[in-house]
This record gives sequence, structure tokens and C-alpha cells, in this order.
Amino acid sequence: MFNGSIYTMIATIDKAGRLVIPKPLRDAMGLKPGVPLDLTFVDGKIEIEYAPVEAWVRIAEDGFPIIETADDTPIDFDIREEREGMYREREERWL
Repeated sequence: MFNGSIYTMIATIDKAGRLVIPKPLRDAMGLKPGVPLDLTFVDGKIEIEYAPVEAWVRIAEDGFPIIETADDTPIDFDIREEREGMYREREERWL
């Protein structure tokens, strides 16, 4: 990885049409086995994103929200980190 970019990696499609995403790319994207993905063909490229999942928020005992899903799909989203980022952005706008 260099400056947030990953060099091009070659992968092949097997006879069943499966494509193995190289481990460095899976790691960079945080992909885990069983996580549903959306694949889209845009401008000659295949884009891979996490598929939308049904989720809701509950409040933990410490008062922070927790995102939950019906099928325990991993959610790569830290509410505390996101909240702190929003606070930093607001501070920068007001200073």
C-alpha cells in the first residue's frame, strides 16, 4: 500500500465464474467471509461495495449507540469515531 492506494493485482475468473479477491485487497476493504457485497459495472470497471443491510440502533448501558443487524452482518462503522469526526469538522468550521 502506498499513500492509501493499492497497486494493481491480477486475478482470474474460474470456470464457475468465481473471482478471488486478493488478500491485500480484502484486508484493505475489511472484507470477511459471508459479508454480502454489491457489484456494479461502471465506466468499464467493476466496483465492489458492501451491500445494504437492515440495521437498527440501540443504546448501550454506557449511553453510546450500537448498530445491530438481524443476521449479525458485521458493520464496519464505529459510531464513537464517527461522532468525534463530526465534532472536529464542526469545530474547524466555527474557528
